[in-house]
Amino acid sequence: MQAVIQKWGNSLGFRIPALWAKDNNVKNGSKVEIIAEKGKITIFPQKKNLEDMLSMVTPDNIHSEVSTGQAVGEEEW
Repeated sequence: MQAVIQKWGNSLGFRIPALWAKDNNVKNGSKVEIIAEKGKITIFPQKKNLEDMLSMVTPDNIHSEVSTGQAVGEEEW
């Protein structure tokens, strides 16, 4: 995959190919993790945070409580 570096304000930038964006569920406004080391740049789609994951919980997909057995110590439930 190749891209062309272009001036963007005072910085340089490149466009992310549409196929990579689609495969990695990256859309306009998505955040990505950029790691630069030893002359290479690696771009990862940013992992979802807790708020993002909790927003996907609905009454249809939430499960009930799970029993873990009797209390062993002096836990208070």
